[in-house]
Amino acid sequence: MNPALLAGLRVVELSAYVATPLCGLTLAQLGADVVRVEPLGGAADRTRWPLADSGTSLYWSGLNKGKRAVAVDLESEVDRRRVADLIVDGGPCAVVTNTSRHADLGYEALRARRPDLIHVLLTGRADGGAAVDYTVQAGTGFPLLTGTGSEPVNHVLPAWDVCAGLYLAVGLLAAERQRQLTGRGRSIQVALEDVALATAGNLGYLAEAQLTDHSRTKSGNEIYGTYGDDFETADGVRVMIVLLTERHWDKMLAATGLSDAFAGLSNALGISFTTESDRYRHRDVITPLLARWFARTPYAEMAETLTRHRILWERYRSFAELGQNGGAALRRLALFGEIDQPGAGAHWAPKSPIQVNGDRLPPGPAPGVGQHNAEVLGER
Repeated sequence: MNPALLAGLRVVELSAYVATPLCGLTLAQLGADVVRVEPLGGAADRTRWPLADSGTSLYWSGLNKGKRAVAVDLESEVDRRRVADLIVDGGPCAVVTNTSRHADLGYEALRARRPDLIHVLLTGRADGGAAVDYTVQAGTGFPLLTGTGSEPVNHVLPAWDVCAGLYLAVGLLAAERQRQLTGRGRSIQVALEDVALATAGNLGYLAEAQLTDHSRTKSGNEIYGTYGDDFETADGVRVMIVLLTERHWDKMLAATGLSDAFAGLSNALGISFTTESDRYRHRDVITPLLARWFARTPYAEMAETLTRHRILWERYRSFAELGQNGGAALRRLALFGEIDQPGAGAHWAPKSPIQVNGDRLPPGPAPGVGQHNAEVLGER
């Protein structure tokens, strides 16, 4: 079955950086025709690190796979009219953007020409104020719970950009569903700060702050409310272990031969390790015993033992390890397909994580600056 579920949907993307391009990429990987509109010479994020040896941005290439690209003078009223014509003429279209700079490319102006238009806008804050992922991080509490020292630690992954990009895609597809039912378009707006605060609220962080006297503190790689931590094997390999359920706990004790030791501790101290909360509450008792087992067990033996007992674990890997030997570890995964990116070279790149009846569209290279001007803009 064809995995191009969004074939026939045209998306015009006026954007830069992470969230809005990720929205466009998500839709393109499901078959939408996504046209990236850039200023002459290319958008500012075309040169963002990491770079290939040639200077080609691997960041830009990754977020714009499989799209088409046009370059116009966005300071020219004539060229903006060409973009507006591209949006309002032809079949069903949606706009994804992170700018309100040009009113003639905004929702009201475009809706006047095409009432069924879907317009999706990302802002930094709900009031239209400016914000980016790392400033949003600073204001939401998470950096003060990350790491082990006293200083705040921003997450290296731009998580709010990623979440916002997916929310933009969800909003667009919800509006597309309504358009199919009613024939009417919609204006969709997502604020980056709202995404972060909604997530903090949905996961209980904000309710906890409002309703209890408990104040969370940093705990390194421990997992709040359950048992999980990282350990080092006898030969220096670090691994992460997670024990969510009583079954996981029992299997871990069987794997490590520590059942009697913990039974003795339970009796001597009058504590229980039965529930998730119990194990989290008494993690300072659990961790030293487990750490001694890991410290005397070589990695290969540990891996075989924990896998046989179906323990949730994984060793820490670097990106360099994942990409070494021509991406050997990646090409074994159905998620990846080989592309030849102009300016960068052949490598293994991800398809959509979404499988459609077990299939996915192959990845395509990102376009060059204005590569599709002739076929997209034509005589406009």
